Amino acid sequence: MSELILFGEPMVMFVADTAGDLAEVDHFTKMLAGAEVNVAIGMRRLGHSVTYVTKLGCDPLGEYISRRLETEGLNPQVIFDETHWTGFQMKDKVTEGDPLVFYFRRNSAASSITPQEIEQIDFTGAKLLHITGIPPAISLSCRDATYRIMELARENGLYISFDPNLRPGLWEDETTMVRVINDLAVKADLVLPGTGEGKILMGSEKPEDIADFYLSQGVSSVIVKAGARGAYAADKDGGRYCPGFRVEKVVDTVGAGDGFAVGALSGLLEGLPLEKMCERGNAIGAMQVSVRGDNEGLPTPEILAEFLEERA
Repeated sequence: MSELILFGEPMVMFVADTAGDLAEVDHFTKMLAGAEVNVAIGMRRLGHSVTYVTKLGCDPLGEYISRRLETEGLNPQVIFDETHWTGFQMKDKVTEGDPLVFYFRRNSAASSITPQEIEQIDFTGAKLLHITGIPPAISLSCRDATYRIMELARENGLYISFDPNLRPGLWEDETTMVRVINDLAVKADLVLPGTGEGKILMGSEKPEDIADFYLSQGVSSVIVKAGARGAYAADKDGGRYCPGFRVEKVVDTVGAGDGFAVGALSGLLEGLPLEKMCERGNAIGAMQVSVRGDNEGLPTPEILAEFLEERA
């Protein structure tokens, strides 16, 4: 089994080749996307073994994703579904800032996964389970499956990290979203919220308040992402700010949080202290927003080391 297990919905992303109204764009580039798959790809590029758990439709998009997961070396554990289609998304082209993304995932194959199917996962030898708040948002059965995979990970002695990764449009209402996300978060060892997410989840954008909220409920460590300011890392020994890295030109902000998670989790598996996990997260997040695509900026160890050395 791999060091790291991830669970989520990989999607085919069609990115517009030209700027403008998506309804008027004629040509798109096909890519692989999804928060958890971005983290999986980033971890693999840094030399960590990964197992990616998901469910795909028996269709061309599912076949494309399955092949890409294999090519990326993600040791996919894929359940194939003959009755549901694979989800996809469309994204417009921007020269800077936030692109528009349209999702086509309702009743997708991944949303139909059940707790019973999660029972098939082999946790032997695994060290870390990383979960985001997206799977519990896409369906009730996927929500139950999220709870189950966390229970099984805990029973098997894995460390658990959780990124809220809020997607309000996928939830039935905000009250349910806040309740479920916070319930899942306190079942983890490490929580990776953003300041904006903190405002929704516990009522404050102040990193210290957000960290204290989760630490007081039994979470071991919290790293709060604070955008251009960097991040705030806290555990039982106190908190400290980790400055961010200057980005000359922001090309595409999608995937920045996933890049941060790659830095933090790779540092965790390599035994780095919390502040170094935070520094690495800031670095990879900065690298990711400098390129087009959700995972094209995720570095190899050599590229990451060069980036950090140049900015030391």
